[in-house]
Amino acid sequence: MAYEKRFDGRAFEDTREIDAKAGVVKNADGSAWFKIGKTEAIAAVYGPREIYPRFKQNAKEGVLQCFYNMMPFSGMGDRVRPGGNRRSKEISMVITNALKPALDLSEYPNSAIDVFIELPKTDAGSRCASICAAAIALADAGIPMKDVVSAVAVGIVDGTVLVDLDYAEEAFEGEVADIPIAVIPSTGELTLLQMDGRISKDNLIKALELGKQVSLKISEVQKKALKEVYEVQNEN
Repeated sequence: MAYEKRFDGRAFEDTREIDAKAGVVKNADGSAWFKIGKTEAIAAVYGPREIYPRFKQNAKEGVLQCFYNMMPFSGMGDRVRPGGNRRSKEISMVITNALKPALDLSEYPNSAIDVFIELPKTDAGSRCASICAAAIALADAGIPMKDVVSAVAVGIVDGTVLVDLDYAEEAFEGEVADIPIAVIPSTGELTLLQMDGRISKDNLIKALELGKQVSLKISEVQKKALKEVYEVQNEN
């Protein structure tokens, strides 16, 4: 039987409710909170600063380092083991690679820009929420960017193309493909494309086009968060 109605009642092209704030971590150079549905990500940027160990230095540009961490009781399933693990390292690398194409790090040779991302609550879409939070935080820190990178998962559930799969949809017993993407909204450039599951070429193209359209809406939420924090600063 085809997936004709989403478990939470959303239209297939709708995301869960989205909210974002910038400047949420007092002692960071830039920070942000991003929420989509029940998934929350907090990102804090420190730097540019001296990089250790020194062999990581790049004389031509700064080095972006992202660190992703799910808190022990953040997930929908079993308790997450604290500390680094293979999954967190892999997602940290994915986030770094998704953000780098939008950044101009040439002003910061031999320096590091560190982005620490904590997830207190997750219900699918954690890497996409992390990218969105990190992008806002980097802009809040004043790092030169082409645009604020936006990310969302697209895919299919039992033959139906949709956007922003939640945990129940990812765990659906039928045919499921989960495809996290990240986009530079102003250019349409994809900086992340991953896939878990199978999908036809036609449905993949449809899903990617849907994701690009949704990224524009997410971008507006991100930019609104930045605008609000700077309006408060100017008032003070």
